[in-house]
Amino acid sequence: MHVRAVSDPAVGALGPDDDEEPRLRVAASGRAEPPALGALGALGALREHLRAWRALAGRPLTPYYLIVGITTLLLGLGLVMVLSTASVTDLADGLSPYYDFERQLLGIAVGLPIMWLAARSSPRLFRAAAYPLLAVSVIGLALTLIHGVGVSQNGASRWIAIGSLQFQPSELAKLALAVWGADLLARKEKLGLLADWRHLLVPLMPGTAVLALLVLVGDDLGTTFILLMVFLALLWIAGTPGRVFTALLILMGLVLLLLVVTEPYRMQRLLGYVNQTNTNPVGQNMQSIQGKYALGSGGIFGVGLGASREKWGWLPDSTSDFIFAVIGEEFGLVGTLCVTALYGGLGYAGLRVARRATDTFSRLAAAAITTWIVMQAVVNIGAVIGVLPITGVPLPLVSEGLSSVLVTMVALGMLMSFARREPGAAQALAARGPSALSRVLSWLGPRTRRARSME
Repeated sequence: MHVRAVSDPAVGALGPDDDEEPRLRVAASGRAEPPALGALGALGALREHLRAWRALAGRPLTPYYLIVGITTLLLGLGLVMVLSTASVTDLADGLSPYYDFERQLLGIAVGLPIMWLAARSSPRLFRAAAYPLLAVSVIGLALTLIHGVGVSQNGASRWIAIGSLQFQPSELAKLALAVWGADLLARKEKLGLLADWRHLLVPLMPGTAVLALLVLVGDDLGTTFILLMVFLALLWIAGTPGRVFTALLILMGLVLLLLVVTEPYRMQRLLGYVNQTNTNPVGQNMQSIQGKYALGSGGIFGVGLGASREKWGWLPDSTSDFIFAVIGEEFGLVGTLCVTALYGGLGYAGLRVARRATDTFSRLAAAAITTWIVMQAVVNIGAVIGVLPITGVPLPLVSEGLSSVLVTMVALGMLMSFARREPGAAQALAARGPSALSRVLSWLGPRTRRARSME
């Protein structure tokens, strides 16, 4: 039996023996509609995309490019936000509105060549600098406690005056602990001593305690917490037994709680975090409340770059500890999510470098540096959004602070060096050819006789 073909020109003639599914379906309204993509086809396309992303993430140089790209973006954002926020405080102090911006730019200009050199240095150089870094950190922290040498602000003695600039030794202490601890544990592993948990703790734990106590005497509990996180990261990567690690966590938690309850202003911060019923915007919880006002007033896309209202004297420490709140006000939820994603990408790249490192020192140092930077960002952001107590640590690479940005750039340069030594990375770099900087230097340098004869 034959069926008469449909004469609709939009559909075309369909014969009685056509077995193929028509490419166009006729809807009830008479219009032709494309067929829906089948579930199997969509699933296959998703698998192809995931396979492509996995292949891209698995390339040897992916962590290196991630670290370089994220560092560049955060440094650029930091300059923009320091100019936006610090110009207000500079004008209030009778200074040029570009005063703090120029200092931050100077720090980045000095830090870039140092970071470039660190990225191209060998881990042996870092290991050789481990004990000198530790010694300089201890001496610097001790100098901050000497009257007339250390510089105090708001009752905290954390800085040393070097000419017209101020340096914060506690920032260098983070890098010193990461490098020294990694070198110490790497030496002990080579000697086969890490099987005994006592060799894991001695002398690493006393050395960490000395640095933490010196920082704590300067009234910097936030940096003390970051030092303890670096210490725990080193022990975790070194393979500390679970019972020992748990006991250390409990002990450090009790010590931190004791330090909080014995200091009135720290206790007030903790009580303000626990009991947030005090909604006076200019009262005890002013910083926390005004920070949330800034985040809330930003909405989805923000009020615009430079248009923040909270930075005009309402939000304390808007250039340093609470600069993330101004980012939320000026760039909105989208901006804060982008910044959070950047730190998440940095954490992924750093842990990938640590996992694929070929030597113990690089693995330990990469994990410690990544933990330090990412946890500091988590503590800062958590304090701004109200899920963590206020501890007074800056947002890495973004907050104003010459010491913080310099030391963090050096640490990231070290992380780049470890990433360049990942298996297959050296071959990928060689296959890529000379860098743009190498080509410029070769062009500026003396030309050979053959090159001159070819012109």
